[in-house]
Amino acid sequence: MAATSESESEVFEITDFTTASEWERFVSKVEEVLNEWKLIGNSTRRLSREKGDYTSGTWIEESQEINFVDFKFSITHYALVQEQDGSANVELEDDAFPVAMQDLLCTNNDFPPRAHCLVRWYGIREFVVISPGTNVEAIISESKCNLLLSSISISLGNSGCQVPMFVQIQQKWRRMYAGECQGPSVRTEFEMVHLRKVPSQYNHLSGLLDIFKSKSGYTMYPLPPINIAIRFTYILQDWQQYSWPLQPPDFDNILRGEVGEEEFGKLPFGACEETISELQLSTTWPDLAEGTVLDNDVYSDLDPLHAPHWSVRARAVENPQCLLGDLLTEFFKLCGRKETTEEVLGKGLAEEEGKDGDISSALSKLTEPAASVPISKLSVSNMMHNARRHIQRHRLTDESPLSAEILNSILQYLFTDSAVAKPSKNKTTPSNGCGKGRKDENTDDLYIQLKSAPVESLTYRLALCLCLVNFHHGGLRSVAYLWQEFVLELRDRWENNYQINGLPEEPPDLRCCLLHQKFQMLNCCIKRRQARDNLRKAPEGSKGRDHPNSRQSELTATNSSSETTAMPAGKSWDSWSDSEEEFFECLSDQGENDSQHNRSDKHGSKTRAEGRMHPFNNVSLINSSELLFIPVTQEPAPMTEDLLEEQSEILAKLGTSAEGAQLRARMQSACLLSDMESFKAANPGSVLEDFVRWYSPRDFVEDEVVNEEGETVLKGELSARMKIPGNMWGETWENARAVPANRQKRLFDDTKEAEKVLHYLELQKPADLTCHLLPCIIHAAILKVKEEASVDSIPSVKKNTQKATVQASKLLQQPNPDYNNIKDCLDFIITMETVIAQFRSLKQKFAIDEAENGQEREELINFINSLLEEPEVVVSGAGQGKVGGIIHRLFAVAQETVLLDKEHGNEDEMRLTEDKSKTQDFPSPAGREILLRTCVPRPAPYSKPLPQRLFCVLTMEEFRLVGAFSSDTSFF
Repeated sequence: MAATSESESEVFEITDFTTASEWERFVSKVEEVLNEWKLIGNSTRRLSREKGDYTSGTWIEESQEINFVDFKFSITHYALVQEQDGSANVELEDDAFPVAMQDLLCTNNDFPPRAHCLVRWYGIREFVVISPGTNVEAIISESKCNLLLSSISISLGNSGCQVPMFVQIQQKWRRMYAGECQGPSVRTEFEMVHLRKVPSQYNHLSGLLDIFKSKSGYTMYPLPPINIAIRFTYILQDWQQYSWPLQPPDFDNILRGEVGEEEFGKLPFGACEETISELQLSTTWPDLAEGTVLDNDVYSDLDPLHAPHWSVRARAVENPQCLLGDLLTEFFKLCGRKETTEEVLGKGLAEEEGKDGDISSALSKLTEPAASVPISKLSVSNMMHNARRHIQRHRLTDESPLSAEILNSILQYLFTDSAVAKPSKNKTTPSNGCGKGRKDENTDDLYIQLKSAPVESLTYRLALCLCLVNFHHGGLRSVAYLWQEFVLELRDRWENNYQINGLPEEPPDLRCCLLHQKFQMLNCCIKRRQARDNLRKAPEGSKGRDHPNSRQSELTATNSSSETTAMPAGKSWDSWSDSEEEFFECLSDQGENDSQHNRSDKHGSKTRAEGRMHPFNNVSLINSSELLFIPVTQEPAPMTEDLLEEQSEILAKLGTSAEGAQLRARMQSACLLSDMESFKAANPGSVLEDFVRWYSPRDFVEDEVVNEEGETVLKGELSARMKIPGNMWGETWENARAVPANRQKRLFDDTKEAEKVLHYLELQKPADLTCHLLPCIIHAAILKVKEEASVDSIPSVKKNTQKATVQASKLLQQPNPDYNNIKDCLDFIITMETVIAQFRSLKQKFAIDEAENGQEREELINFINSLLEEPEVVVSGAGQGKVGGIIHRLFAVAQETVLLDKEHGNEDEMRLTEDKSKTQDFPSPAGREILLRTCVPRPAPYSKPLPQRLFCVLTMEEFRLVGAFSSDTSFF
């Protein structure tokens, strides 16, 4: 007995039944979420039920994650928000129906073209959905479904929420929901049936009415009226009778290899396939009463031609093949390639062999020149170029990715001056413009916004050629080969002193892409060299030290407003008389002799004036009666943005020490020193005040004073900042010698800079080249879209073109743009090409060109634009209107084709088709939607009359019944 009592005491335990279970915690969590979203009580937002609100209104969506044990659920709240006066919540009467029950009977928003499936089926404006979380198995078992339905029923009852709540059950693709809505003494149950095939007895309106009556509990007489709304949808997919609007290419010329300049100067545009997959016509019969229409398994009154409402939607082909889109996509792919030009062309070994022979001999010729070789030809650039030409000559013809004919056509398109003959040496080509004739006020600054290059400039043309060569003529290898030939042509022009055609005659434009700046820099180098060569070949008599005023009409003096280094206009290269071999690479012996000769002239001793242009405003020197002359000065060195960045980094690395500051000042004052030396040479006996009067007038202050004779005269002096001890201007003036510009060391070494540019271009990989030219390609694509959109009036394309320009401008102006965002920008441009192709396809099918008058044409164009912009467009006049007649004809032609295909088929089937002459113009409806609703007392005859609704979907693939049945919970 003692042992038994001890064992009983050991197993004794107390079960606490007040502890919440997992199911109770889940119900509590649902109630917390409803309270957090303020969905409790009988208040509701002031929401409108005007026609079209469900499509055009704003739907909000908020969601949270909740758990039932380890099973994750997502609870989501959907609501239509309509901005109206008095948007605060409105308290309803205690016995008023919930808003969802009122929505069940509303007819204003039947069959919305774009909405959540529950909105389309039930017509509700606000609801909550509980669905399984991501990667969670579907709720299939009946017990789990009932558990969840019990949970939401208890949550709605405890919280007083009148918003309908649904639970998603079965597989997600089936879109199966079950739910409930509770109000004061009323409850609506939402049920659903989903089958793969339509039962024969329910394949018409009469059978569906029987289901609805039995479910609603029709036990009273006379029967309450049933409101019926019907929509049949017909699909047209056969476009064989309509020619494709895009003209096919001239295959004969392509096969013969006849490639003209127009091919490389014009981007292709248009779709290669049909962009409209199908046209859906929905015929609607709203607000029908039972008995007014007959539809059973034998006969139907539902003739689409007599339907009071027609609406159309166009289904587009997903990602159709478009010419411009494919071109842009393939070119953008080059940005991800890592190969160098040498690796792509696969001739590294041949070049190494060539370098061992030709380049080494070139260097030996430089060190030990033969007597028969002209001195002017002995330069590193010439020898390197000859070595490369030697390698080029030994390359096998069959290894070239591009044929000689295509390559010559491209080069003639790029360098238009070479189409007939090379220009004569040292002469500027007349056709050096950049397509100014094609510009208009809308595209003048587009290249500035996109940081690309002017239209028809060399850079712009090069981008088009490389893009087309990449797509049509061999891809990456052809791009690398063309780029190599292009750089060789640039080197040939540099070494032979031919200016580059297609570039503006100005310093590098920092508003353009870096590659365009490099081309401009090379052109500047060629222009400087041409100027020196012209002077060297001029007669000795025309190179006197005293420069005449022969260019006064071109070069005028301007007073600078800058406080530091205001540069005068009046720089001339005509007085430069020395060639690069004499002293431009370094200071020659002549330069040393000149410095010794002029050392005694630092402080203004009188010598012969050199490098003068013309007097400066008839002003005399301070210490003499001689006129102050504007000197011939050197042009400032042109800079590209990468050189400016490099220079800024060098100056920043000098630090803040005294030595670094002094070195920085010396580097920054190189141009100032050159101008001071030119000024001293042109104005012997001048002082710093004279120079400042011309160079920076703001730093020379003049005041009226009375002299010894009592006369009022102007007396000037340097500004306060110029008198500061250790001022850079004063020190530079003291160190400046009287050396004219033609004997100074060059500020801009064109030989060195040209070689740097060519070396930079030779090292560019195909991927780098593509990145440089992407702004030009985007520029050309936007212009092409604008050109094509101008042919057709498409408002959406015009608006999106502006958006694309703004988006591309923000991306391309950045130093290191994000290429993922650039890809999105290209996709946006491709989308506009697709829209234009869709418009032209619909324009062809609706025969706009055959319109009888302008008003009819305008009506059709507006209709097509609406089809492209809106999910569904109402046809004015239904089947009896102009647009309806065209749609009817489209279906009739397609049906005729189907009937012709069946001529050799079953004769009985043909006879049946002939009997239905009225409806043979349309195929069988692809989808039928039937909406039934009424208001009857349920579940007992003495209950409140409550809304009942049944939405039926009948297609070839599914049969769906969606019901909402309300019942009275007080009188049952």
